[in-house]
Amino acid sequence: MENQKASVKKIALSYGLILALLTITVSVIVYVMGMHLDQPWWQSVLNFVIMTGCIVYGLKAFKKDNGGYLSLGESLKTGLAISLIAGLIGSLFTLLFITVIEPDFATQMLDATRDKMIEQNPNLTDEQLDMTLSISEKMMSPGIMFAIGIIVSLFIGFIISLISGLILKNNRPVHQ
Repeated sequence: MENQKASVKKIALSYGLILALLTITVSVIVYVMGMHLDQPWWQSVLNFVIMTGCIVYGLKAFKKDNGGYLSLGESLKTGLAISLIAGLIGSLFTLLFITVIEPDFATQMLDATRDKMIEQNPNLTDEQLDMTLSISEKMMSPGIMFAIGIIVSLFIGFIISLISGLILKNNRPVHQ
């Protein structure tokens, strides 16, 4: 069996850190523009493009370090490791943001949500509104937001890694 030179850990740390820094930069730009409560559609699209690019380049780097070979399993392992590192760092930033930088974020977000709900459905009863906002408030707790950040990062990373792995895969030849 040949020795594998490629290191998932090295690639994941490098590309996961790059991914986290780029998506945090996008978040800071949105915050500075005063759009953090609106959560513009282009932020999600840009973050998806950045994530796709970081995972694909990470997989290409792994493949290069691995003598030109990349199995689907290696692709998933590497892509999920990149996503995990970025998800952890991004979630830590979110935690810092909602507890230190903008401690009133949850309250502001709930107020914005209330206004949008009333605007979109003026016939909503106070009971329906309170119930929906109560659920939203629970979802905005720091622990839940931290966990959701990691879960979403891993889920999207899995999809990107699977598709990229199917495109980039080049299995080692089987010697008989």
